[in-house]
Amino acid sequence: MLDLSIKYMGLTLPSPLILGSSGLSNQIENLIKAEDAGFGAVVLQSVFEEQIKNEIEMTYKSGSSVRHSQSYAYISHYQQKASIDKYLQLIKTAKETLSIPVIASINCFSTEGWMQYAKRMEEAGADALEINYFDMPINFDKEGKMYKASYFKLVDELKKRLDIPIALKTSHYFTDLAHFMQQLSYTGLESLVLFNRFHSPDIDIDKMEFSMTNKLSRSEELSNTLRWTGILSKHLRSDLCATTGCHDADGLIKLILAGADAVQATSIFYEKGIEYGRTMIEGLSRWMEKKGYKTIQQFKAKLNYKNIEDPAVYFRIQFMKYMES
Repeated sequence: MLDLSIKYMGLTLPSPLILGSSGLSNQIENLIKAEDAGFGAVVLQSVFEEQIKNEIEMTYKSGSSVRHSQSYAYISHYQQKASIDKYLQLIKTAKETLSIPVIASINCFSTEGWMQYAKRMEEAGADALEINYFDMPINFDKEGKMYKASYFKLVDELKKRLDIPIALKTSHYFTDLAHFMQQLSYTGLESLVLFNRFHSPDIDIDKMEFSMTNKLSRSEELSNTLRWTGILSKHLRSDLCATTGCHDADGLIKLILAGADAVQATSIFYEKGIEYGRTMIEGLSRWMEKKGYKTIQQFKAKLNYKNIEDPAVYFRIQFMKYMES
């Protein structure tokens, strides 16, 4: 009999497939569908401090033409309370309804926001916290080491305040990615989630205005995630959760073979529904039966770069030989 269960961040998951943070994971009905489909855990939609602040500004501006600092403070307090209370209730309801782990997610820009929201999510019953953090290096007067320092400071402060496991979801926009990810794994983080995906700016040349593109990931994006999963997985002291580009059972299997402890997917479920997760997990089961594997552990990292005959396949970036006629 197959055993698809895994250990992730010290938690027991019935399968390695996790529903990633998105608009799909902010409704209890969808979370129930995810559990029924066989997902191992769910990551709730991120609370964005910036979005809450924008909502406060919009509410304030739409009010009276007379502006007072006291009225702004009043609006700010109750807008924040309403937003975070709604999220905390989602955590509580999910914990009461589901048997799989419920992972909260936040993205903040202030130290106060990070600490306050994170602690309240822990108190609401979240099994773990995923911090969705990326400091865009756009300051011409700020060196790279200063950007990196902010990551270590944030993790250190959260680890001091929380007892639940913490995952850091970050990007690949670092010149020394391997070294930096390894150093982050030494901080006591329970997991690194690779990689965060951002909306890309575009310009509509007819309307002469900016727009956003690449809202959903594509299966072709799996290769970058696969490369770094294979390179990093045996060099981290934390778990590694792979995400971006996993759209089917094959992608799920590939990432585990490369060394992922767990795999998050989101975009494909916008296209095919959350129930498609069952198809992915069934595909994983059939492949395991075909190969004679009884557990995930038996093949996890089997094709990590340390375990293959030609590890250079993970490092090659030149493609000229493929262009030869």
